Amino acid sequence: MPDTAVIVGYAGKPHGLSGELAVRVITDEPERRFAPGAAVALEDGTDLTLAASRTHNGVLLVRFAEIGSRDAAESLRGQALWAELYDLSDENTFHGAQLAGLAVRGADGAQLGVVARVLHLPAQDLLEVQTADGPKLVPFVKDLVPEVDVAGGFLVVADIPGLLKDG
Repeated sequence: MPDTAVIVGYAGKPHGLSGELAVRVITDEPERRFAPGAAVALEDGTDLTLAASRTHNGVLLVRFAEIGSRDAAESLRGQALWAELYDLSDENTFHGAQLAGLAVRGADGAQLGVVARVLHLPAQDLLEVQTADGPKLVPFVKDLVPEVDVAGGFLVVADIPGLLKDG
């Protein structure tokens, strides 16, 4: 997979006989990522095109143009579905995959931890930062994370007592 691709879901069990299958969605834009005509890829590079998608009992069901039978759908079960990142040329737009692994520094430049993952919650995104004292959650807002340097491999967290370190 190219560095610009991210996992947007996992293929689940087949539904019916015509190749439709359930998807465990892990993107915050399922209506866009799984819209008819959208492209996804498997880990081995196989490209798939969404022919149809619908929700049934709270589960996303998809049909790919290249998959026409229950057996073919079954062969995809458990595989990750990858999609290309959208244009992130806006300097204030980041994808969680870009932030995971970045070093976390204080305003003074001291190393405080590493971004373990990004949690996408309804109110706001949270950075889970692995520190020497265990994981800490930091709201991903400009006031608390004033600088993100993906190319440099770090971000800066405001020096607020109790946010990442005590005192």
